[in-house]
Amino acid sequence: MINYDVRDSNSGTMIISKEVSPQDVTRIKQTLQVPDISDLLREVCNTNSKDLYFDLVRGNLKPQRVVRGRVTCLLSISLAITNAYGSMHGAAVAAVAEMVSIACARTMVAEDKELFLGEQSISYLSAAQTNAEVIVDGTVVRSGRNLTVVAVEFKLKETEQLVYTARATFYNMPLSKL
Repeated sequence: MINYDVRDSNSGTMIISKEVSPQDVTRIKQTLQVPDISDLLREVCNTNSKDLYFDLVRGNLKPQRVVRGRVTCLLSISLAITNAYGSMHGAAVAAVAEMVSIACARTMVAEDKELFLGEQSISYLSAAQTNAEVIVDGTVVRSGRNLTVVAVEFKLKETEQLVYTARATFYNMPLSKL
């Protein structure tokens, strides 16, 4: 395979194999130069909010129960948080899991400590379709001086079928005093 450099003022240097046709190179470059969807959404929604995606997701999430070590919310799957297949978008699942995990960890960790999300894992077991209601249940698995672990389950309200699971590990750090 022989490579050659293509210099582009916008992106620097790209190394492209000679086995790739010029038409394919053009199509790939056009695909990579599509405007950021965030910019398009901000323009359509007439907002400069940096938390636009979280705002979209947060509008579908309603707290149901908050007790020490546990947070339960009702999530309505609207078109704003679905993918092309009509099911909940993976990024929306991650955003909800993170929000519920933080809220759940906050029920155990003192306010004078900052939470740092060290790890988050998500299992996509099934799909939550548009207009479905999902019960999101976050539970603290372990909370210590320096570490808090939260498990989150997403179950369809109608059938109680488990559709997504998530696990988040937070590091508890004292707030800096600058």
